[in-house]
Amino acid sequence: MKYIYLSLATLLIFSSCTKAPEQESKLKGKVKRTAVYVASKVPGRIVSVNVEKGEIVEQGDTLAIIDLPEAEAKLMQANGAVKAAKAQYEMAFNGATKNQIDQVDAAYTASKEQFEFAEKSYQRIKEMYDEELISSQKHDEVYTKYQMAKAKYEGTAAKKREVEAGVRNEKQRMALGQLERAKGALKEVNIALSERFIIAPKKMRVESMALQQGELALPGYNIFSGYAEGTTYFRFVLPEEEVLKYKVGDVVTVYSPFDSSISLKGKVGSIKEEMSFATRKSMNPTYDVDQSLYELKFLPVNAKKADKLLTNITLLMDKIN
Repeated sequence: MKYIYLSLATLLIFSSCTKAPEQESKLKGKVKRTAVYVASKVPGRIVSVNVEKGEIVEQGDTLAIIDLPEAEAKLMQANGAVKAAKAQYEMAFNGATKNQIDQVDAAYTASKEQFEFAEKSYQRIKEMYDEELISSQKHDEVYTKYQMAKAKYEGTAAKKREVEAGVRNEKQRMALGQLERAKGALKEVNIALSERFIIAPKKMRVESMALQQGELALPGYNIFSGYAEGTTYFRFVLPEEEVLKYKVGDVVTVYSPFDSSISLKGKVGSIKEEMSFATRKSMNPTYDVDQSLYELKFLPVNAKKADKLLTNITLLMDKIN
């Protein structure tokens, strides 16, 4: 047993001595892509899902359809409001119809004849009343009928002048405003109905779906998430002592520790400071506390080959001495 323990200890010491220099001479990174999140804008129940996890969709493809029965009902109301407002607008500019003009003329003629007859009757009664041939009661009755006929005649005359002059400009502008308001409401409903189609904002690979058919989608809730195609890059987080050896535009070679066929060149696209809350990641070794960490973003020289790599696989890069 003593010899077995001694052999194991020797093996561990030998392994640590042989692997440590190799680990220290490598920098570890990950394959990354731009994340895409697709949310619903209106609330509704999902009636169909048109994609599967892992599927690549093109920009503009319909990912899912949401049922909006309330919006469809409002669409009917908005269409009716537009038709009514349009009719009011046309009537305000076209003025009265021929039948309406004929009706006004007939009423005016009748009221005029009644007024002239009432006026003549009152003149006769007045003369008789002045000569004290009739009572005051009879005079007052005829005078009242005369005043009523006069008021009716003046009213029909004013109506006739209004019809001949046409609709006032104020009413025309009011009818136009009502029509524009109705059209705006219709447009708003149509926009809401168009939002029932959940559209892919760009070419992407669908990685997850939060909801399925029959479930309720809420406004702003991410239904689909994935990665945009053609946005592959290599992300390395380096300590201050290492990052100073790189500058934007430098070209390096990265490779996989598990597949010898994966070897690509990348150009430094950006160098930025890593936020303090994210300085410790499983892909990073433990650095001295007094060193800042920086993220290096490498853009692949061969983008097509890089797009075939799986997201978040590990890559290595040799340190610069």
